[in-house]
Amino acid sequence: MKAVVQRVLHGKVSIDKQPIAAIGPGLVILLRVEKQDDFQKSSQLAHKTANLRIFSDPAGKMNLSILDVQGSALVVSQFTLMADTHKGNRPSFISAAVPEQAIPLVDHFAQELARLGVPTQQGEFGAHMLVEIVNDGPVTILLQV
Repeated sequence: MKAVVQRVLHGKVSIDKQPIAAIGPGLVILLRVEKQDDFQKSSQLAHKTANLRIFSDPAGKMNLSILDVQGSALVVSQFTLMADTHKGNRPSFISAAVPEQAIPLVDHFAQELARLGVPTQQGEFGAHMLVEIVNDGPVTILLQV
């Protein structure tokens, strides 16, 4: 599993112009699931995300986690992060997990974040979503387990 983790002032997901999830300060997490991923990897990535120290302390150093600042998370499954463009210009998504495998792992990741103490909302798997992100910094980190 891989996650693109963005520190945000706020984030929102809409479908058909209707908001379905929104957060204030915290993290927007774009999540990709590969065929070889499992619940253990999902839990490991959630733990790593919850404890990632990318928020500023009073001295301005990135020493605080989302748990420390009591921020929220918005998890968005993003199939296109699986794009392989090694051969030509048309992306291949052959290594992506099928929805029957990916949906439970995305849900598990979000549930694990919540269990760890991070208020968590999600986008809708497989839907055409508009994702609004106000990146703070900008701070964008690629996590992988």
